[in-house]
Amino acid sequence: MSDKSGFDNSVFESIKHINEYGSEYWYARDLQKSLNYAKWDNFEKVIEVAKLACTNSGNNVTDHFLDVGKMIKLGKGGNRDIRDIQLSRYACYLIVQNGDPRKQVIAEGQTYFALQTRRLEIQKIEEVDEETKRLMTRAELREHNKRLVDAARGAGVVSGYDFAIFQNMGYKGLYGGLSASDIHQKKGLKPGEEILDNMNFQELAANLFRAAQTEEKIRRDNIEGKLNANLAHLKVGKKVRQTIKELGGTMPEDQPTPAKSIKQIEEEMKKSLNPGVNSDSDGSRIEE
Repeated sequence: MSDKSGFDNSVFESIKHINEYGSEYWYARDLQKSLNYAKWDNFEKVIEVAKLACTNSGNNVTDHFLDVGKMIKLGKGGNRDIRDIQLSRYACYLIVQNGDPRKQVIAEGQTYFALQTRRLEIQKIEEVDEETKRLMTRAELREHNKRLVDAARGAGVVSGYDFAIFQNMGYKGLYGGLSASDIHQKKGLKPGEEILDNMNFQELAANLFRAAQTEEKIRRDNIEGKLNANLAHLKVGKKVRQTIKELGGTMPEDQPTPAKSIKQIEEEMKKSLNPGVNSDSDGSRIEE
């Protein structure tokens, strides 16, 4: 496989591994051979310099250089346990940056890992940007759904059964006749998984507009009676759908379901930041 820079990077791709979480890693013993270091002791010196550079850049060495054991076969059928190091892409980059510049393969490695590291940075920025937009829109939608519950209750939507019908009318208007159950099934969600937690930014934004405009319409028009509230929700949903169509946008039911749910993203953030767990609940149930 040849990169746009012109050199053959298959040597580095061929020794790359992918763990169960989808992260790339390399073994130092494999990289040693690929970089044409005959002796492990000489290569280990380069690794130590790379570790120092890792520390000086403010990174945790163990996050990028993980000591592991590896069993190798001996000539007469025996086995021997040797020390190896599991390397991140960043660790490989630091190693080739501190390798022997006279080796052509070192120069190729510097280009390869620099380009791959930059590509990953760009990918992460794009992913984080999408996740951030989803988190912000989902949080705003939770607040608007609480207000929508309050407005609907004031119009006469009281019981849990009434609220389920009221919610479905909004979905049916926005999703071309699909109910909450239909959407749940279409997204392939498991029982208990919330629809709104499994929407991308565009789909969340459409539902936010639906909820906000329905609440405003119920209050502005002083709508009374659960039947009239249901019809108002249906009408607003249809209007939002019509607007999306007129703008040439993708219909909500055709939007892709993100790989991560909002709850998964929030859990990942909690694990990294370790904040206190806050919970709030609302009496009547519209999916917040």
